[in-house]
Amino acid sequence: MKQLTKAEEEIMQWLWTLEKANVATVIENLPEPKPAYNTVSTIIRILESKGFVGHEKEGKGYVYYPLLKKEEYSNQSLNKLMDNYFQGSFKSMVSFFVKKNDISLKEMEAILKELNKEDE
Repeated sequence: MKQLTKAEEEIMQWLWTLEKANVATVIENLPEPKPAYNTVSTIIRILESKGFVGHEKEGKGYVYYPLLKKEEYSNQSLNKLMDNYFQGSFKSMVSFFVKKNDISLKEMEAILKELNKEDE
């Protein structure tokens, strides 16, 4: 799976949230300063060529939608991060984030409880 640039990922975040949108709707949701219509349109076409976005005709224009679920991309990105920076070790990655974010024992217990709930 191809990686997204920062600009592409920002557009994908909105498409995941909106589920379906035309270029104008995506732009409405972007923070100020708003990018030009052509810029967003080009990014969406690039996302389409990478296989992340599909489209359907609606009136005179197109409505775009994600072809890839956010969770799938998140998992792939996290695995790539783990492989590239933590030698594929989940333990090393978690340890790094715990130390960098100064997570307390109580917070760690809460995280573990949440993970255990998901396994049930």
